[in-house]
Amino acid sequence: MRSIRPFTPTVLTIAGYDPYGGAGIQIDAKTIHALGAYAFSVTTALTVQSSQGVKAVQGCDPEIFRLQLETLLDDVKVDAVKIGMLANAGMISIVVDIIDKYGLTNIVLDTVLVSSSGKPLLEPNAIDLMVKELFPRVDLVTPNLPEINTFLSASYVGKEDEVIEIAEAFFDKGVKSVLIKGGHSSDKYKATDYLVTKSEIITFSTARVQTTHTHGTGCFLSSAIATGLAKGETLDISVSLAKDFLHKRLTESSNIKFNYKDKKVTRKEPLL
Repeated sequence: MRSIRPFTPTVLTIAGYDPYGGAGIQIDAKTIHALGAYAFSVTTALTVQSSQGVKAVQGCDPEIFRLQLETLLDDVKVDAVKIGMLANAGMISIVVDIIDKYGLTNIVLDTVLVSSSGKPLLEPNAIDLMVKELFPRVDLVTPNLPEINTFLSASYVGKEDEVIEIAEAFFDKGVKSVLIKGGHSSDKYKATDYLVTKSEIITFSTARVQTTHTHGTGCFLSSAIATGLAKGETLDISVSLAKDFLHKRLTESSNIKFNYKDKKVTRKEPLL
C-alpha cells in the first residue's frame, strides 16, 4: 500500500487482548504497522487463550475503557478505526458515544461474536444493540458466514446466488456496505468475498491456502482494510489490497514451536 497523505496514517483498533498474539489488538497492530500506518489500540476485554482456543473472557472496566478512548482521541487525530471484539452491551454503548462525540470516520466493524474455538466473545443480549446502534454508524461490516446467519436468523451456505439477499438484509439493518466473507463456504478451491454497496457488487477471489492457521484472519483482514482507508484509498481498493496481503501472509506464515505432552512440534503459526 502507498501513503497518499503527508502524515503517517493512523488507525485506532478497538478490540480484545489476545496473549497468544494471533488475534485482537495484537494482530491488528502488527498488521497496521506492517502496512505502513501507525496503530493506536484500546482494549475491550482480556482473554485467556493459546493456539488451543479461548478458555476465559473478562470485559474491561467500562469507565477505564471510556477514559482510554477519550484521553487518546483528545490528543491525536485518527484516520480510520477498526472495531473488533466488544464483549458486552456496555462497551457497545460507549463506542457509539465516542463515534458521535469525535466524529470518527472510516470505521470497519469486524462483527466478532464467537471465537474460532467456539467461545462466545459477545454477550447474546448485546447483539441487537450492535445492530441497532453500531451498524448505521460504521462504513463497513465484515461478517463471516456463521455471523451472517446469527444476525439474519438464517441458514445460508455461502453460495453466490445468496449474496444479494444477504446484502439487502444488512442494508435493511442500516449498514452502508458489507463484505460477505467466503472463508466458511463449501468451496474447496477458492475463498471468495463479496463487497456489496448500495450501487455495486465487487468480487474478490483467491485460491484457498491449506494451513493450520485460521485464528485471527478476520482481525487481520479488517485491520488491513482500515489501514487502506486511513491512507486515503477507496473502499474497494482497500479491500483488494487487504485480501491480497492476507493471502500472502497465509502462504508465508511463520513457524513457531509448541509444547504438547513434553513433545515439541512445529506448525505454521501465526500470520505476522
